[in-house]
Amino acid sequence: MAMDIVTSGGGELDLQSELEETERALREVTLMIEQSQGEVMKLSQRNAAITTHLQQLQNQFDQMPPQEIRNVYDSALDAQQRLFVMRGQLEKLQNEKSHLERFKSTLERARVSSSSAIASAAGSRGPLASVEMLVNAQETERQRLSRQMHDGPAQALSNFILQTEIAMRLMDVDTGQARDELNSLKASAMGTFQKVRNFIFELRPMMLDDLGLAPTVRRYADAFKEQAGLDINVTITGHERRLEPYLEVMLFRAIQELLGNAARHSQASLVKVVVDLGEDRIRVSVDDNGKGFDPDSLQQSNSLGLKLIRERTEMLGGSFEVDSAIGKGTRILFAVPARS
Repeated sequence: MAMDIVTSGGGELDLQSELEETERALREVTLMIEQSQGEVMKLSQRNAAITTHLQQLQNQFDQMPPQEIRNVYDSALDAQQRLFVMRGQLEKLQNEKSHLERFKSTLERARVSSSSAIASAAGSRGPLASVEMLVNAQETERQRLSRQMHDGPAQALSNFILQTEIAMRLMDVDTGQARDELNSLKASAMGTFQKVRNFIFELRPMMLDDLGLAPTVRRYADAFKEQAGLDINVTITGHERRLEPYLEVMLFRAIQELLGNAARHSQASLVKVVVDLGEDRIRVSVDDNGKGFDPDSLQQSNSLGLKLIRERTEMLGGSFEVDSAIGKGTRILFAVPARS
């Protein structure tokens, strides 16, 4: 579910619609958690019973046929894997519920204070204050999720250790099968670990806080190039420096969204990203050689990505331009004042 708060002339309606959608998603997640908890309980009981059975059979290995031993261990592995998957799903759902509850709370506070906030903004910094508040609120939530991903999945991966112990017991029965099981477990653990790292980076690149926009855009483009199979060229000109945190976040999220669009929709093989860190304005262009589209169709499109970039850019006092045609690729250009 998209967690962006849409701001426009009908801001209160947008907040109410987003709140209703969040409440609906929260009800669905709560129901799924209840169902998953019941399934985890059943699988835990089954796993405990199999573990007890294994312990009882340990003193009888010499008298048991190898195939029967292998069948018992296969059942144990299957039970462990099912329990691991369900626990991971339950943890993911619980994290999602916590995320939705916090987001709902943020929306409720925003709805209550929207009228006074708009009036206050008009008398001081205008729409800039509103954009800064919304971007910072969303990024705070992403930071929280990023920290959870560091801790939660690391604990979940400990289940691989249990599976490894079971596989190691096969060493006395079938060395070849035991080695295959261990190699498979190692590959699975490495793959899961890499997915977790990618997910953390997507949620909130720590480089953005530590090093700023330019290094983060370069690093993200390199990582995205490997994942999406696109040739991505990044050029950064001007004076590389730190900008206001909310401005770095807005620019990075916009570039992230545009690269995602190019990978998902454009069928492009090459994407060029140019970031000009001027003294007075920050200019960004993202150019792909994909299939292109009719810019007029954006008005009827259900996609919020480009609309949100345009809206936030204009609220910051900047400009936004789409240059595209069917069969001729796409170029997105936007610029915002450089408040460094």
